[in-house]
Amino acid sequence: MSSISKPLRITSWVLQIIAAFILGQTLFFKFTGAEETKALFEVLGAEPWGRYASGVMELIAVVLLLIPRTSVVGAMLALGVILGAIGAHLTKLGISIDPVALGNEALEPLAGPMLFVMAVVVLVCSVSVIVIRRNEIPFVGGRSA
Repeated sequence: MSSISKPLRITSWVLQIIAAFILGQTLFFKFTGAEETKALFEVLGAEPWGRYASGVMELIAVVLLLIPRTSVVGAMLALGVILGAIGAHLTKLGISIDPVALGNEALEPLAGPMLFVMAVVVLVCSVSVIVIRRNEIPFVGGRSA
């Protein structure tokens, strides 16, 4: 049985589901090669392998977030993935995507700050889950197996 209180456990699950939903909704576009997603990774210089790798890592994070025993590991993986996405926004894409400035009109459906905002939501959810479930972190939190 978990050592966290019922309200914290419920809060953690709500945050896990939010993070999993946001990460999960992008998977279809990454794996099917949607033009907007391909254009995004072209700007980053990581098309197609960066798109596939990030998609696989996000898929693993989603699955781990939704399994009670592995949720804290899923949150840690989601945090790593989303830090990469936020880094891409802060260095190459911008907080608000501007297709004209990036020289790729295929990015028009992604114009604006929504991708960055969703990344920040995943960041906050992941960090919160890690803090709430810190005692469940393997080799650190006190749970041996």
